[in-house]
Amino acid sequence: MKVFITGVTGFVGRHLATLLLQEGHTVSGVGTRTRQDVIHHEIFSYISADTTRPGPWQDALADVDAVINLAGKSIFGRWSDRYKKRIYDSRILTTRNLVDALPENKAVIFCSTSATGFYGDGGDDILTESSPGGDDFLARVGRDWEAEALRAEEKGARVVLARFGIVLGKQGGMMQKVLPAFRLYAGGPLGDGMQWFPWIHMDDLLAAFQFVLKNDTVRGPVNFCSPNPVRNHDFSKALGRVLNRPVFMRTPSLLLRIVMGELAAAVLCSQRAVPEKLLEFGFQFKYPGIEDALTNIVTT
Repeated sequence: MKVFITGVTGFVGRHLATLLLQEGHTVSGVGTRTRQDVIHHEIFSYISADTTRPGPWQDALADVDAVINLAGKSIFGRWSDRYKKRIYDSRILTTRNLVDALPENKAVIFCSTSATGFYGDGGDDILTESSPGGDDFLARVGRDWEAEALRAEEKGARVVLARFGIVLGKQGGMMQKVLPAFRLYAGGPLGDGMQWFPWIHMDDLLAAFQFVLKNDTVRGPVNFCSPNPVRNHDFSKALGRVLNRPVFMRTPSLLLRIVMGELAAAVLCSQRAVPEKLLEFGFQFKYPGIEDALTNIVTT
């Protein structure tokens, strides 16, 4: 299979590309780095480009079998109007340009990242793929992002909308940000810690991508998250146990809002998302529980 990946040098992209290459697939990828030094394989090719703009990079989609769209500016930054525009454009414009470049009437698999942020703040409600979207900034981004991806169906593509929970893995992502604080006895819940936290171990995320690529009946929105979401304070306690650290520090909501601005609302919102569709199709999680997942990440 010939696979094209946007955001290929990112946390998820480099792991996914490496796995697909190991399985014998031909992988090409695009990123914003002038040069990449994280993926080394004889059948991997890299393109440096700004995917929010049409350009020669789109020619690489002429004969692909699958497109995996991972591009997107990190949401973790001070949310000025300019930064929010970068978050939005990096997702919507990239996806639009990808779909425009897809060949007509070819059975391409178009797997486009979304996020559980699509649902907004769901409180204690269980959120499945059929749950309605929210109305905050990230929910609107998710709605428009998915709408752009679904245009690929008009070209005959099978579209999968991978709604990510928080990806937990080694040497990157959220764990890279929180581990130093917890190891220094300064980690703990955010706000009151009662908000639900949708998460997925990197190994299960990669396996879910393999699963949907191979299963022709999977299409539309798919929650890429563990079947066992946890509250934020339970995540903190589990990480403390794995690290053998007491967890007594709590970051007040007011302080988060002062330091993070509008982003704080996204960090404190509750999303009790579950992977109903993956489970219905028979996908099996290697790390369904948070403590086993954290133990693997921290101690191996």
